Amino acid sequence: MPLTKERKEELVKRYGKSAHDSGSAEVQIAILTERINDLSSHFESHKSDHHSRTGLLKMVGKRRRLLEYLQARNIDRYRKIVEDLHLRK
Repeated sequence: MPLTKERKEELVKRYGKSAHDSGSAEVQIAILTERINDLSSHFESHKSDHHSRTGLLKMVGKRRRLLEYLQARNIDRYRKIVEDLHLRK
């Protein structure tokens, strides 16, 4: 199921610097995490959907690069987003 407009606005308000800040790394990571979680549950019932799996892998790679960028730029913001989204064990 695609990410609804309301859910995306909620993520922007929660992680962005303002209500219209959809470009910051935290917001992009939160939106990608939401989409990744939705797709992961999709694969439980559609095991042979390789086309969507390719998209999932691209999203995971993009999120990883954004996390690396944030870790290099501001370690406090990185730690906060990882803790909020429960990304690392």
